[in-house]
Formats: sequence, C-alpha cells, structure tokens
Amino acid sequence: MGQDNQTGFENKNDPIKEKLLKWLPESGEYQTPVNGFFLFRKNECECPENCFYEPAVGVIIQGQKHSYIGSREYRYGEGYCLVNGIDLPAKNTILDATPDNPFLGMGIRLDKSLTTQLAAEIPPPPKTGDEPDCGLSLTRTDPDILDAFARLLDLLEKPEQIPVMAPMILREIHYRLLIGPQGSFLRTVNTFGTQGNQVAQAISWLRNNYKEPVQVDELAKKVNMATSTFHRHFKQLTSLSPLQFQKRLRLYEAQRLMLVENEYAANACMAVGYESPTQFNREYKRLFGEPPSRNINKVRELRM
Repeated sequence: MGQDNQTGFENKNDPIKEKLLKWLPESGEYQTPVNGFFLFRKNECECPENCFYEPAVGVIIQGQKHSYIGSREYRYGEGYCLVNGIDLPAKNTILDATPDNPFLGMGIRLDKSLTTQLAAEIPPPPKTGDEPDCGLSLTRTDPDILDAFARLLDLLEKPEQIPVMAPMILREIHYRLLIGPQGSFLRTVNTFGTQGNQVAQAISWLRNNYKEPVQVDELAKKVNMATSTFHRHFKQLTSLSPLQFQKRLRLYEAQRLMLVENEYAANACMAVGYESPTQFNREYKRLFGEPPSRNINKVRELRM
C-alpha cells in the first residue's frame, strides 16, 4: 500500500477508534442492534483462545493479533481485513494490548443467502492471480469497505434509521467483497453445484454431527463427490483433512466443557464422542501440548 493510501486509512481510522472506545468502555465483544454486526475490544494480552470462526469479515482498527487458522499461521493488525467463507478452527492470541492502547475491531457475520444471491447476479471480476486458494483471505482493508463499516458504526447513534439503512450497507459490504480479491473463494463456497460448495455442505454436517463416527468415503457420498476429490478440496479449503477437522471440533468443545461448565475430563471425553479416554488424552495433549487437567488448570491461572 502506498504512503498516500496509508495516510488516508489513518485519517479514517482515528475517528473510528474514538467511536469504538465510546461503545466499548470495557474489554469484550458487543453485539450491536444491527443484526450480525459486532464490535470487539481487548485490554490485555491473554492466553491463546480456541474457537471456530463462522463465515464473517473482521476489520482490525487497532492492535495486533496472532492466529493459527486451520493449520496456517497469520500475524496481522491495524489496517487489515480477514474474511473467512467457511467454518474454520482457530487459535488466537492478542499481542501488546493494554487498557490505554486496547485491541479494537469490527466485524459482520456473512449472510450465506445474500452471498449466494449476489454471486448469481454479479459477473465475476477478472482473475488477478491474487485470489486465495483456501477458505479465507487476509488483505489490507479496502477503503470502501472501511467506509461502509464506519457508516454501520454511525448508525448506532441513529437507531431509528437501522431498519432501513443497515440492510443496504450490509448488502454493499457483501457486494464489495465479491468484487474484490476475496470474491473468488466466496463465490465457490456459496454457489450451488461447485466443489467448494459441496465441501461447505460437508463442513456444516460435521459441525452439526461432530460426535458421530465419520467415514470419509461416506461423508463424500453425502455431498456427491468422489472420495479422493473430496479429500483434496476439503484440505485445500480448510488446510485440514476431514478427520483432523472433526478432531478440532471435538477437542475445542471438550476444552470448553471443562473450562466453562467445570466438567471432568472423563465426562467431557464422552460428551464429545470419544469412546476411549486414552485416545482422548493422547489427542488432547497433541493439540494443546498438555494433558487435559493440567491444561485446564494452566488456562484458568492465566485468566485470573
């Protein structure tokens, strides 16, 4: 990005920071009255947080973040836009945040129906060679997308305008994503009949049925794909094999059950579909670096 463009971004960014600090006096995530539009603030560096990203676009306004998404590693911050078109496992760490200089950002959850509709109406842009080959895209924030986010933020001061104006701005953001570098993979996972969309259907099935035993060939049949083709495209989009993806689903949920609902490891193991505690302990340690009980105690200590 050139110096003029960067200066333009900073000029737009400063007033957005002030408004976010107003709406986010404390650390946390704020679900706004605009459906699907959320704001987030972190006041300190925390232990890595495991989660599953839903299809969404996030704009970082201040601060730095280190993420493992699938098996890929990313470090990004102010001025960057992360777009994910499918559900993806992630481990995030906020870097260098303080109460006086917090991590700030905005995001919207992508509407699959709207994306599908617009993808059918809008001709695809010419290929540039910059299109991502997986289910997410990390780029500098397009000034037009930042401007649309700023207008959504402004609507919070005018709640009577939200029912009319918010759907138009949300539609604009979806449109601008589809005509930008993210458009190619958003189209493929939201256009019926494409291999990307078939993989997206399989991911949805796994999210809803992660406790069930999975045979990759049977899962491929569910979405009408040959097993080898399905496996290749699944890994291309998610950076994980279908079985690795299911393991992340199970293990992240098991960790949540132990952390949030105070379940014992043996109960969490069975609750997420494992039949063998030994296998559960082995795979948990492989992913998190420690056996379940030790990991949960350490995470609790770090969060105190």
